Parts: sequence; C-alpha cells; structure tokens
Amino acid sequence: MNQLNAYYETMVELALVEQWISIGAGVATVAVVYLLWKTVRHMEESTKLSRVQVAHRFRPWVGPSSGIEFMNTTPDKKEQFVITLKNYGELPASNVVAMFTMKNEMPTRDILKSSDGIDKFNLGPLLPNMEKRYWFFIDSDIMQKAKDNSTQIFVALYFAYEFAGGRSGYGMISHFDRKASAFVHKDMWVD
Repeated sequence: MNQLNAYYETMVELALVEQWISIGAGVATVAVVYLLWKTVRHMEESTKLSRVQVAHRFRPWVGPSSGIEFMNTTPDKKEQFVITLKNYGELPASNVVAMFTMKNEMPTRDILKSSDGIDKFNLGPLLPNMEKRYWFFIDSDIMQKAKDNSTQIFVALYFAYEFAGGRSGYGMISHFDRKASAFVHKDMWVD
C-alpha cells in the first residue's frame, strides 16, 4: 500500500510538473509571438523610412544656403537684397523659378499661388550642389519707414522647380526686424 501511495504521489507530482511545463511553454509562446510582432512592426517602419529616404535622396532638393542679405542701394533708390539657393539633392533641378512679393502685413502661403503682384524670375537649371543667387529690390523709402517703425515689411519667396519625377518647391515668409536690421524667417515649407 505504501508503494501504491508513493506511486500515486509520484504520478500526481509528475502531472503537476507537466502542467507547470505546459503553462511555461504557453507563456514562452506568447512572448515569442509578441517579440515577432514587434520585429515585424519595426521592419515595416524601417521600410517606410527607407522608402522616404530613397525618394528624397534621388531627387533634387532646392533650398536656401543663406539668409536674406542686404547687398547695396541702387542709383534709382532701391535696396537690393540677395538670397543664395542650393540644390542639396543628387539630381539636377530644371526650370527653377523664383517668385517674390512684398506686403505690409503677414501674408499666407496661398499668396504665391496667385499671379497678382508676384515677381517671377527663371533661374534656369540647378545642378547637384550648385548654388545660384536671387536678387530682389525694395524701395529705399519703404525700408526707411520700416527702420523707423512706421510700417512693417513681409517678403514671401517661393522657389519652384521641376525634375524627372515631378515638381517641387520651397517657400518662405520673412519679416524685417528693425532691431536686428535684417529679415527674420516667420514661415518655411516644402511642397
């Protein structure tokens, strides 16, 4: 009888151990499934990021390489300003067009979509790592009023360009800060 009881106790202990092993295996399976799911999600995000990087790497990207700088005052009483553009991409940008307008209140991005009061200038192509300068002019009287704090000057600039994969552009709105005696960027965007 003692042997029978010992046998049953051993069987119960083995059954209990088997149940604990089954529970442990289930928990381990859930952990492995969770880790696989996290790995797949990470790979999806990495793939998306790689796609975006490749799409942006193999295209032109035209943007400013300098701020708006004062050049000089022309004989016809206009102050000349310049901004330098650079193609940071690995492909050439063709038909780079600079657009400029000036307002005395903060304009919206949409102002550059209309043709009213917009100066346009074709800068031609821009090869990778190439820079070009764009000049614009503001009447000296208006600049003096801005320096005297009797008016405000906002300039909106947009640089549209084409490439084999489509069209793109870079826009910016800047405000003349009389204390700094320079243009300060208020808004920038890429299309």
